Amino acid sequence: MSAPDFPAAFVLSGKTILVTGASSGIGAATAQLLAQLGARLMLNGRDKERLEATRAKLSPVLEAEHLAVTGDLTLPETRDALVAALPACDGLAWCAGASALAPFRMLAEKHLRQMFAINCDAPLLLTQQLLYKRRLNRNASLVFVSSTITHIKSKATTAYAAAKAALEAAIGSLALEHADRSVRANVVRPGYVETTMHQTLERSGGNLKDSAALMPLGMVSPEEVAAAIAWLLSDASRWMTRATLTLDGGLTLPFRP
Repeated sequence: MSAPDFPAAFVLSGKTILVTGASSGIGAATAQLLAQLGARLMLNGRDKERLEATRAKLSPVLEAEHLAVTGDLTLPETRDALVAALPACDGLAWCAGASALAPFRMLAEKHLRQMFAINCDAPLLLTQQLLYKRRLNRNASLVFVSSTITHIKSKATTAYAAAKAALEAAIGSLALEHADRSVRANVVRPGYVETTMHQTLERSGGNLKDSAALMPLGMVSPEEVAAAIAWLLSDASRWMTRATLTLDGGLTLPFRP
């Protein structure tokens, strides 16, 4: 299947892109859109069955099949295996992440370490390996999914918000250090998204429906976040770097400086 008839700057034909968290939610939606736009993908997720289900839905590319490496990217051995299997790539869509509610008075070190390991340490350490092992081509675009929680600071999200805020801060330095190779790094900061992760938070005591009602344009879908990621990965956004693209239907506008 050929890429849709879009202007050339929006098409990803000829590009190889790594998508993490591709077994569900934003990651799965991103993988499907990037494949439709002509990219060859390397997929990662922790659930092998769901990851293979995502790969089976992807539009094929003429040059080669889409690849997949299953595993938890908080583990060094998984990152090593992924980097070893990855051809030189033109983009990274970091969609993997996890959240769990914990009031500050009940904040345990284990929970804090877990939230940072998944949401901050893993994306930074993997990106460092990709750069060190020369797996990123010149002009590569790196996109990291964060959250508006860094801005609005909801209750019981101390560790998750801190980890995402740390990730956002680090991406600016990363982009500046590698601008000499025209490597770009940006953040997509969605509001409340209709994903399995948010459904899990709802069951554990979160009041996401009321929070989502604060979004003037309503809940964001994974497909809409995927469209923003695809744009940042494409040449159409080649002058965008060290930027945070807020995609929240107007939720955080009253809180922005």
